[in-house]
Amino acid sequence: MIALGCDHGGYDLKELVKKHLEEKGYTCKDFGCYDKSSCDYPNHGRPAAEAVASGECENGILICTTGIGMSMVGNKVKGVRAALCADSLSASLTRQHNNANVLVLGAGIVGPNLALNIVDTFLNTDFSGDERHQRRIDLIEP
Repeated sequence: MIALGCDHGGYDLKELVKKHLEEKGYTCKDFGCYDKSSCDYPNHGRPAAEAVASGECENGILICTTGIGMSMVGNKVKGVRAALCADSLSASLTRQHNNANVLVLGAGIVGPNLALNIVDTFLNTDFSGDERHQRRIDLIEP
């Protein structure tokens, strides 16, 4: 299951990503927001990140206008490694090297086609399992 969270600036992209994922057979748990009314991004990003940290959801995708605020929120949750990505190479490498479990997108930074490509790359790339990468991940949260 994929946890989704956004604010009003990420609402349209979240809805597009959600539809895309469901068409590919993924189950999504939507933590909002649920319309374009102004809202506070932590109220939706934190519960989505907590669902990943608890194991309720395998991965998460957080979206706001720049992705910066949601990235900060996601990385405050113990056990979450949230990566703000604006290109597919970063999405691939953060999975391979950092075993990131939450993807963060900036809806005002990446267009819809690129965003969907980043999502697919992130979800279809596995952690390399290399000892050096695991050692570094362990140093983040000893």
